[in-house]
Amino acid sequence: MSLKQRIQDDMKAALRAKDSARLSAVRLLIAATKQREIDERIELDDAGIQATVEKLVKQRRDSASQYDAANRPDLAANERFEIEVLSTYLPVQLSDAELDAEITAAIADAGATSIADLGRVMPQLKARLAGRADMAEASRRVRSRLSA
Repeated sequence: MSLKQRIQDDMKAALRAKDSARLSAVRLLIAATKQREIDERIELDDAGIQATVEKLVKQRRDSASQYDAANRPDLAANERFEIEVLSTYLPVQLSDAELDAEITAAIADAGATSIADLGRVMPQLKARLAGRADMAEASRRVRSRLSA
């Protein structure tokens, strides 16, 4: 089953269960996917939908941290719930040990020795991780390894 079909099925299940919070999050994803298809005049495949989900999750994380800073735990909790729902459409995330192993391999493959080589490491790492890890966290870890 394609990811697009799974999302449609989840929307129908949320409608039947009268789960308005989950329904809202799924509809948000459907709207973002359709908007991207219209803007780019393409039919999104599973990889394109995953990229859209990653973008939405990143936006929700940023919003949740801003709500926490503004002392609005109710709104932050809503954003975290949406992250939880949207994350079900992403591949299983790598553990810290697996992420470190991928970073080590990418640094070795690129022959990186200093922070100046970051531009050679990150494209390789992005291709290897493809939605299985937060690239901001991966970049932070690569920077700390190369600067040490």
